[in-house]
Amino acid sequence: METEKRDVYDAESGHKPVDGVDVAHDETLISDAKHAADAEQRMTLMKAIKLYPKAIAWSVLLSSTLIMEGYDLALLGSLYASPVFNKKFGTYSAANDKWVVSAAWQSGLSNGARAGEIFGLIFAGWVSDRYGYKMTTIASLVLMIMFVFVLFFAPNVQVLVVGEVLCGIPWGAFQSVTPAYASEVAPVVLRPYLTTFINMCWVIGQFFAAAVNKGSVGRSDDWAYKIPFGVQWVWPVPILAGLFFAPESPWWHIRHGDREAAKASLLRLTSRNDPNFNVDETIAMIEHTNELEKRMKDGLTYRDCFKGIDLRRTEIVVGIWLVQTLGGQNLMGYFAYFLTQAGMDASNSFSLSMGQYALGMVGTAGSWFLMSRVGRRTIHFSGICCQLLILIIVGSLSFSNSNGSIWAIGGMLIVFTFVYDFTVGPVTYSLISELSSTRLKAKTIVLARAGYNASNIFVNVMTNYQLSSTAWNWGAKTAYFWAGTCLLSAVWVFFRLPEPKGRTYAELDLLFEHKVPARMFAETKIDPFSHQLGDDLKKMSESEHNLEKDVK
Repeated sequence: METEKRDVYDAESGHKPVDGVDVAHDETLISDAKHAADAEQRMTLMKAIKLYPKAIAWSVLLSSTLIMEGYDLALLGSLYASPVFNKKFGTYSAANDKWVVSAAWQSGLSNGARAGEIFGLIFAGWVSDRYGYKMTTIASLVLMIMFVFVLFFAPNVQVLVVGEVLCGIPWGAFQSVTPAYASEVAPVVLRPYLTTFINMCWVIGQFFAAAVNKGSVGRSDDWAYKIPFGVQWVWPVPILAGLFFAPESPWWHIRHGDREAAKASLLRLTSRNDPNFNVDETIAMIEHTNELEKRMKDGLTYRDCFKGIDLRRTEIVVGIWLVQTLGGQNLMGYFAYFLTQAGMDASNSFSLSMGQYALGMVGTAGSWFLMSRVGRRTIHFSGICCQLLILIIVGSLSFSNSNGSIWAIGGMLIVFTFVYDFTVGPVTYSLISELSSTRLKAKTIVLARAGYNASNIFVNVMTNYQLSSTAWNWGAKTAYFWAGTCLLSAVWVFFRLPEPKGRTYAELDLLFEHKVPARMFAETKIDPFSHQLGDDLKKMSESEHNLEKDVK
């Protein structure tokens, strides 16, 4: 007998009737939710793969939209090392006896895409809540196909900037939708793999950008840069064809009060071959978590992201993405340009770029193995500390102008890419999808990614002026600046980043409600069905919270 749809459910008091039905006395719903949560936490990786193969496939398809963003953002940084591109869109520099795109226009191109992404994020945050992740992605793919025409036929740098702004709009939508969808269609054990696959898509796009540039850099006509731009039409069509058949997130249906649609969606995401899987119990768990969050807060607006316990969750999710920009990872996107400014020829720099991104893919795959054994917080903090050390080494190597030093800098940046894609890069997507509440997930991710893109405007301006031979011309000494921001990031991570590994969304909700300090998340025991912290750790948690308040 299926559980009837309800609007209000108070699991804590157990005494609130709605429309003549004492829903809090419906012990079946609570029992089913608890049973599903326990089963999900006991589920092994292999069992999850066998039970959710279709969820994995649909999530991978949706996440592959970010191949395009990774491709273009890496492409733009690499094209600054292309002589034909510089002659078409740049100006002649008598001092350097070559054509260059000025630092100001480089910033305009890079930041145009970031500005467009902010608009796209805001658009997607509203549309995905109203129409779902699937329809938002389909609409964005159609826009993507249209806007690539502007890049391909751009007659001058001004139109090229307009094209980057327009393409940024669907890219921003992809950034918002993909982590939210990946985190909602699979159980706890699969969440880190599906969310971190997003980083793999970025790296795949970056690898293709380096490969296409490598293949076209020897051309002396306009196709040297038109081919790289035109390749962006390859991705949207097959993804669009597949997405028409994709199921919507069952969490989205529950938030809109449609239990039957949620059940149908969950059945399409799972295999029919497991007789032990109870779809009604899993739906009950989703309902319980949704109603638990409704009890903690009433609204679903952007303003609610800054109220009560969600203020802390918003700060953490925004901070995690700011660490990505301030940890020095921007040098990876400018890898080829960085090396040409250090004295390496363009062809060799593109070859090293391909090696860099190939190693990045290996690193992301390795992170899946790492996350099954080590907590997200540990991985993230260790990675940011390693990045800091590498940046200091790169800056120190800049004091030598020998050919060996230039290759050593290239080698260290490749190691930096591996470390980033093994730790900070992929685990970020897992953290932001797990630490935001389910009801405000899309909007929290929008705010966080908007903050990321806004900080990238600053980062791109700084990097362009630091590296450009027509501006500050710092060369590899640029790494020292980003080592400083990386140090500040490491301090923030240590004090503010909690550990969500192995937690259900309901458990995370209660940990935040009880204001458990970041460093106590992993050890604190909590029962989302009794709403109580473990007695043995409650006092320790309160003591740690008071200490953290004193530090702040």
